[in-house]
Amino acid sequence: MLTLAVGSVPVVLNVVGFTGAGIAASSLAAKMMSAAAIANGGGVAAGSLVATLQSVGAAGLSTSSNILLGCVGSAFGAWLGGSKETTTSPPDEPNAEEDQPGENVPQDEPPKPPLRSEDDEK
Repeated sequence: MLTLAVGSVPVVLNVVGFTGAGIAASSLAAKMMSAAAIANGGGVAAGSLVATLQSVGAAGLSTSSNILLGCVGSAFGAWLGGSKETTTSPPDEPNAEEDQPGENVPQDEPPKPPLRSEDDEK
C-alpha cells in the first residue's frame, strides 16, 4: 500500500494536468489555476494549493514528503482494509454425534437384530 500511495502521486498529478513542463492547457489544473488567479486578483498566491501542486508536478516530491505520504497512505489503507474480527460459530444444525449414544453409554433398549432378506430364509 505504501508503494501505491507514494508512486501514484506523480501519475495522478500528471493526469490532472500538473506536468513537468508546467500546467497543461485545457486540463483540470488549468481551470484550478484560472480560478485561483481570478480569486487573487490576477495572480496565483505563493503557497496556495495550485502553486504547491504545480511545484510537485514539476519537481516531484521530496524524501520527507514521500515518507509522510507513505505513512498517511498506509494508515488510510489499514483503515480501509481494517482487520475485521471474525468468529466462526458452529452451524445451527444438530451434530450427528450428539444424537447417538457413545461407546460406553448404556442404551435404553438392546439393539435390534438385522432385518433378514428373502434370500436368507431359503
